[in-house]
Amino acid sequence: MDFQLIGRIAPFLVDASLVTIELTACSLLIGLVVSAVVVMGRFSKLRAVRLLATIYVSVMRGTPLLVQLFMVFFGGPQFGLELTPFTAGIITMGFNIGAYMSEGIKGAIIAVDKGQTEASRSLGFGRFDTMRLFVLPQAAPLIIRSLGVNTVILSKSTALVSTIGVVELTYAAQRFVTSTYKPFEVFTVAGAAYIAIVGAISLIVRGIEHVFDAARRAEA
Repeated sequence: MDFQLIGRIAPFLVDASLVTIELTACSLLIGLVVSAVVVMGRFSKLRAVRLLATIYVSVMRGTPLLVQLFMVFFGGPQFGLELTPFTAGIITMGFNIGAYMSEGIKGAIIAVDKGQTEASRSLGFGRFDTMRLFVLPQAAPLIIRSLGVNTVILSKSTALVSTIGVVELTYAAQRFVTSTYKPFEVFTVAGAAYIAIVGAISLIVRGIEHVFDAARRAEA
């Protein structure tokens, strides 16, 4: 183990980790918007809208993220869509993870006892108010856990954007391997950086869960 090499490359890989975090954050924001729209589509009264939302989820979940990334970045210019590697990466990952998040949110909503909805509607609440005031608060713990898991998956999936030239953590590690011929030391540091990122995400999710649980106990 070349500790001198590790000390020399660590600052550069830390900088690359910041790009990975930025990719994760931007893609997550897009994914949250996409998942909200898809969930509304899945619960729409219109059969055509439900069908479109279902097809979207099936396509995004049924094809590899790498294929989607190549289609957007390399195929986009054929349709006049020329994106930078970073933009293509966050858009593709955002729409991809949005499909997975929508399934988690949908499952959490379905898990709420139907009697809650029936009781709310019998009291005169509309569909929107029933969802906002009764269903979502009860589904929130499951939704938070699902979002946490998907965010962890997303942070590791950012490694794929190295294939289109985004200088994130995996790309930087590959460059150092090429110049040093010491893959074990380089990827040990890169692996430690990914573990730190995933650990931070897990801590944030747990913190949100604790805050939610405390608020719910206070209301009770």
